[in-house]
Amino acid sequence: MAEGINEVSDATFESEVIKSDIPVLVDFWAPWCGPCKAIGPVLEEVSKGYAGKIKFLKCNVDNNPRTPSSFGIRAIPTLILFKAGQRVDQIVGMADKAKIQDILNKSL
Repeated sequence: MAEGINEVSDATFESEVIKSDIPVLVDFWAPWCGPCKAIGPVLEEVSKGYAGKIKFLKCNVDNNPRTPSSFGIRAIPTLILFKAGQRVDQIVGMADKAKIQDILNKSL
């Protein structure tokens, strides 16, 4: 697991994401997904610039089927940005650093 990006599960999603005081970017992924592995280092790099302002979490869709299905996730990687418990933006598929930073900056 990446150092600055923690796992979130079906059991912890509400407390970690919905009730968070700051915006949260959730990376829905799976270990067998090539693009998911490719976006990991990009997210790790981006997360360093938002320490204390935005929380970064990963949700393994194989181990936590309830949460992805509740948000209608059909493809991975999917990044969803939550603010005040609400979905405010999302990116489906591979994204570069600039695209990720763009949605994050809009939430601040």
